[in-house]
Amino acid sequence: MALFEASELRTLLKRPLTDAECALAHDLTEDAFLGEVGDRLTDPPQRGVKSVALMVAARILTNPSGVRSEQAGGMLVSYSDAETGVVLSEDERRRLRRAVGLAAGASSLSIAPEDATPSVTVWRAL
Repeated sequence: MALFEASELRTLLKRPLTDAECALAHDLTEDAFLGEVGDRLTDPPQRGVKSVALMVAARILTNPSGVRSEQAGGMLVSYSDAETGVVLSEDERRRLRRAVGLAAGASSLSIAPEDATPSVTVWRAL
């Protein structure tokens, strides 16, 4: 499945990339997407998937360690996440899930039996 073309990634990053770098960024992005939405990702991908895929792939190539901030004096480095590998941001996750038709909002689920729900009566003045 082609989430994006290597030429698109090169254009976005405005620097030369080897075919191996483009392929690795694509494969890691595809793996992260399949881990998040599974079989809902179609071939060709749905509208909206490419823009998220290009942003994730660009981040993989420009910040593979996930550095959030650096400080020269005292050599302090903080990372965006304790996890290793490709981790989708909340915004990327939301946009991807919306593109493939999954609900992005919060929901609630009641596991109580139906007869355990109190009856509600709305009184209106006549």
